[in-house]
Amino acid sequence: MDTMRDRFAPVVSRMLDEDPRVAVVLAEIGRDGFRDAERRHPDRVINVGIREQLLVGAAAGLALTGMRPVVHTFASFLVERPFEQVKLDLGHQDTGAVLVSAAASFDWPAGGLTHMAPGDVALLDTLDGWTVHVPGHPDEAETLLHHAVAAGDDKVYVRLSVQANRQGRVIDGQHFVTVREGRSGVVVAVGPVLDAVLTATENLDVTVLYATTVRPFDAAGLRRATEAAGTDVVLVEPYLAGTSTAAVSEALVDVPHRVLGLGVGRRELRRYGTVEEHVAAHGLDAGTLRERIGRFVGAGRVPVGG
Repeated sequence: MDTMRDRFAPVVSRMLDEDPRVAVVLAEIGRDGFRDAERRHPDRVINVGIREQLLVGAAAGLALTGMRPVVHTFASFLVERPFEQVKLDLGHQDTGAVLVSAAASFDWPAGGLTHMAPGDVALLDTLDGWTVHVPGHPDEAETLLHHAVAAGDDKVYVRLSVQANRQGRVIDGQHFVTVREGRSGVVVAVGPVLDAVLTATENLDVTVLYATTVRPFDAAGLRRATEAAGTDVVLVEPYLAGTSTAAVSEALVDVPHRVLGLGVGRRELRRYGTVEEHVAAHGLDAGTLRERIGRFVGAGRVPVGG
């Protein structure tokens, strides 16, 4: 199966052919995928070199002229390194762009911490007005890229990963999808962690919601799920643990509830290892998820007569 990033360049290259507003801004990384598009559209495929602050600044400038820039590099170089430009050039100037990242969280362990960004979504949460898509399959990535580019002049972040679920789902770029229904809690699985969550909850009486768009957070969808399943909520996110716990609490602000946030831990893992080893070390494998989710939803039950 091809990866989400394998889909990225062909999909956006077709957009360049079809829409004269679309431009692509790169900082060396990913340039090979746009060689043909660069020959066809030399004025709209722009490589700024290894200058990530300029990458975002150039995109903002294009947006100010009416273009719809699609900006791509690794997550750590797209969100963290040029964060001031993301905050000011895009946010303060109220310009729109589509930021498309690769190497999410620990996708390339051999690159070390400089090439990891488990805090990217949490960092964008400090800013106003961002839409955040987290596809869990290449088909979903393609769908969400189309949604992102078509979103007027909005600020959109699309988080691509080498980790993926076995099958894609029908998504609309806004709402959570109900994958399984139960009565003893709600588990929200974000993007590529869905398969592990489904395996982990196979014999648990819980509702599983699948989230590929996490900002704006589908508060109405979560509330509907809790009406039947109760207000014990577990978030399983492929980035910093607890990133969306505040969004859950805001959605359920008027009802008693409990929230467990699972994801990438704050402790730095200083050995490179493999993706699978990082998944296990952060407790995102199916076995550990089953133990932690089962313990949480079990603890929320009130014994008969108790």
